[in-house]
Amino acid sequence: MEFPLNKYRNVRLALGFDDVSLVPSASTVDPADVDLSCQIAGLNLKFPILASAMDGVVSPSFAIEMHNLGCLAVLNLEGVFTRYEDPEPVLQRIAAAGDDEATGVLQEIYREPVKPELFARVLGQIKDAGAPAVGSLTPMGVKRFGGVALDAGLDVLVVQSTVTSVRHRSSSGEVLSIADLTSSVNVPVLVGNCVSYEVAYEQMKAGAQGILVGVGPGEACTTRAVTGVGVPQITATANAAAARDDYFKESGRYVPVITDGGMRRGGQMAKALAAGADAIMVGSVFAGCPETPASPYHWGMATPDPNLPRGTRVRIGKSISLKQLLFGPTSVTTGEENLVGCLRSSMGLCGAANIKEFQSIDMVFSLSFMSEGKILQRAQQLGMGA
Repeated sequence: MEFPLNKYRNVRLALGFDDVSLVPSASTVDPADVDLSCQIAGLNLKFPILASAMDGVVSPSFAIEMHNLGCLAVLNLEGVFTRYEDPEPVLQRIAAAGDDEATGVLQEIYREPVKPELFARVLGQIKDAGAPAVGSLTPMGVKRFGGVALDAGLDVLVVQSTVTSVRHRSSSGEVLSIADLTSSVNVPVLVGNCVSYEVAYEQMKAGAQGILVGVGPGEACTTRAVTGVGVPQITATANAAAARDDYFKESGRYVPVITDGGMRRGGQMAKALAAGADAIMVGSVFAGCPETPASPYHWGMATPDPNLPRGTRVRIGKSISLKQLLFGPTSVTTGEENLVGCLRSSMGLCGAANIKEFQSIDMVFSLSFMSEGKILQRAQQLGMGA
């Protein structure tokens, strides 16, 4: 749907998580019988949940625990774990900083150069525990450290920036070719981030084995406020999923779509899968778990940018184990815990026995979905009496 601003310019309608709802099916499935497994970059996951490459969330030990629980975590290979021999005091300093000084402290800490000799240690720690070593580099980071990461035993490379395209222009000449990269390395390459059909399709044609979808929706990310750039996640996911399906028909190669960011509750994650995602990537939901390296804080990857920070340090007011967060039990009624249980219940109500079936259920545009009949709940959330 387009809305004309004038005779020369139209604005397209785009939908986020709170703008849509899922339609229950005429048949239902026992949640215990729902299959949540998926395959990402040749890795078989029991559950379609990835932890994003944020230093406040994913450490080598956290990546190991995520693997043991049937999920996947991505380590930031340009973060504190590859800049400091002992990252623990650095993480403690970030957590101890006041709110008004946190960004400055992060900028100072990230001025320390990346040390390629640390790659083998952190990736080896993950692999020695039997978990896959999945690491994220920026496009420039790939040019500088990609070879070192591969030599250190990297199993999956995630090329990630705020916006990634296959047709980047730069007067410096320092441009990463996704096609050249995917054809020259012997590990799967996931590429992000994007929000449109065209870019997702071009990345698939360039050889990406997974697409990350989302520009600016994360809780610790301020890209949308700083740049005005982004597309709400339901529309962005549907765009990329359409590209995936068309590319599969053309090539016979299936490229998973991973919705990255903007989800805190099980219902939002369910909507992402129903919109076409094969898996979801989140970061802030894990902050506060004692297994995370900077609990109870986390921060966006662009927060330490020396010129234009596009993130902030965020405090999460919870402290539950990673296992409880994923599988329960829980006493909260918001859908922010037992995330796997939330997905199972949603899919069962919609008659979907697996993720592929879930991607074809009915979804409706419903602006009143989160407010209809919720007067008492909303008053309680605002701290008001009934």
